[in-house]
Amino acid sequence: MLPSRNISTKIKVANQDPLHGVTLQMILEELVKEMGWKKMAENVNINCFSNQPSITSSLRFLRRTPWARKEVEGLYIYMVRTREDDAKAKAENP
Repeated sequence: MLPSRNISTKIKVANQDPLHGVTLQMILEELVKEMGWKKMAENVNINCFSNQPSITSSLRFLRRTPWARKEVEGLYIYMVRTREDDAKAKAENP
């Protein structure tokens, strides 16, 4: 049994996870910067995005509401993967 191989496999998997090392606050700030509150509310139907939105109120709600947090994390993962795909396409076709 090779424990070092097992550890490196876990590190590789963690590095492929777009949520690894990213806080919920960082996710929200990045989504707001990229999409804005209006578009976020269209994608994830929760009041804290459409009625007087703020990072603070959204964090409070998302930390207490697992289903909503999963939706927001899914939106973030989609955004990250879309960026990566766009960057690959630009690199292949300059």
